[in-house]
Amino acid sequence: MKLLKKGAEADVFLSSWNAKKAILKIRKEKTYRNPILDKKIRKQRTIKESEIISQVKSFGITTPLIYFVDINKCSILMQYIDGKLVRDMDEKTIEKTCFQIGKIVGILHKNGIMHGDLTTSNFILLKNKLVLIDFGLANRTEKPDDHAIDLRLFKEILNSAHANILKKSWNNFLRGYSKSIGEKYSKKIIKLVAVIESRGRYATVV
Repeated sequence: MKLLKKGAEADVFLSSWNAKKAILKIRKEKTYRNPILDKKIRKQRTIKESEIISQVKSFGITTPLIYFVDINKCSILMQYIDGKLVRDMDEKTIEKTCFQIGKIVGILHKNGIMHGDLTTSNFILLKNKLVLIDFGLANRTEKPDDHAIDLRLFKEILNSAHANILKKSWNNFLRGYSKSIGEKYSKKIIKLVAVIESRGRYATVV
């Protein structure tokens, strides 16, 4: 196995399944927690992540196939997506793709799912279709505040990683979001994003 990514919650490895490339995600032990509690939390989060990955497929969103979930090892073996990260695309393509990303996020929120880590690194283009990955921080929630946090994070990522195209990309994202979830709810969430920014917990993106 080859380590691809070390995260705060889990490590991601390149593995295999039936002679095909696969991704193995293993949730790490937290030594600062009680061992029994830690195992319980990691098991619960592993189950929830695998369930949500599969659940959102029913919304028409493309996610990796789940091959195997090992509850005792707190690991998920899933499909390797051999495509191109949106993060690595040229700026014009990123701008256009943000409309589709907005539509996908709108569908998630409409169905009561918060992704929790919306970045251009978690969308992969494969055969003209966007694949959404990394549901490690995802939650089932219909709270507008939670949905606003999702949007705020994506806006922050655009500002930090794609500052030259922030305005057009963000506007395209919002058009897609509104198309999926409806103009009324979209306006409500945009206002909440502004409230979050005004609280001073984040630097305001202009």
